[in-house]
Amino acid sequence: MMLAEPFLTSHLRTLCVLVVHLLLTDICRGQLIGASQPIVATLCDDIILPCHLEPAEDVTEMTLEWSRPDLIPRFVYVWRSGLELEGKKHKTFEGRTTLFTEELQHGNISLRLNRVKLSDKGTYSCYIPTLEKQTNIQLVVGKYTNTFLMMYIYDFVFMPLEKYFSRV
Repeated sequence: MMLAEPFLTSHLRTLCVLVVHLLLTDICRGQLIGASQPIVATLCDDIILPCHLEPAEDVTEMTLEWSRPDLIPRFVYVWRSGLELEGKKHKTFEGRTTLFTEELQHGNISLRLNRVKLSDKGTYSCYIPTLEKQTNIQLVVGKYTNTFLMMYIYDFVFMPLEKYFSRV
C-alpha cells in the first residue's frame, strides 16, 4: 500500500493543476461587456447597443448573435463567417440593424439600430457561441412630445420630464 500512496498523490496533484489551468483559461478568455444601465431612446432615434469583448479579440470570423428572446424568430442580427445572415433576422428589424464591421477585429460587437420604434423596447442579448459568452442590454423606448417625455418602461408608466428640457 505504501507504493500506491505516492502514485495517488502525484496524480491528485496533476489533476489539481489541470483544473486550475482550465479555470484560468476560461477566465482569461475574457468577458462580454454590455451596458450597465438601460439604453434610453426616443422614437425614430438611431442608437447603439454596446457590446465588446474584453480583452479585445478579433471576432470577424466567429458567429455573433444579437437576439430578443421574446420574439419569434428571436434574431435581430446574425453574423457568421464574415457575413450577415439576413434570412435569420426578425422581419421588424430588416434594414435597421448593422454591426461596425471594421471594429470586429477589436472585439467590438456593438449593434446599431436605426429608426427606433416603440416595439423595439426590451432585453437584447449579445452572444458569441464559440466562446460561450453573453451579455444582456435593456432598451427603453419613449415618445417625446412638446411638453414631456413618456417612458414606456413597465407597460404604462409615464414620467413627465418637462422641467429638464428648455425650449429654444
